[in-house]
Amino acid sequence: MHKYEIIIYWSDEDALYVAEVSELPGCMAHGNTYEQALQSIKEAMGLWLEDAGEYQDTVPEPLPRPLLPAWERPVCRYVDPTREPESAAV
Repeated sequence: MHKYEIIIYWSDEDALYVAEVSELPGCMAHGNTYEQALQSIKEAMGLWLEDAGEYQDTVPEPLPRPLLPAWERPVCRYVDPTREPESAAV
């Protein structure tokens, strides 16, 4: 079984969670909850891989993802675009 990175994010435009697998072109799904989006993308991945096998298409290998300890991971934070930037303390 191939293991691919699944990206799940909230879409304000669609008002639902969107899930996608970048290594599998066009493999996307959605759901009203995070869990529904995850279940939907798992089904979509299965169908994508099944179709690729049926049509003898090349199935991409999952991209290697290095495991980093929490203290070495990049820090991501949400920035509210409507908020004024904070001035740097001098």
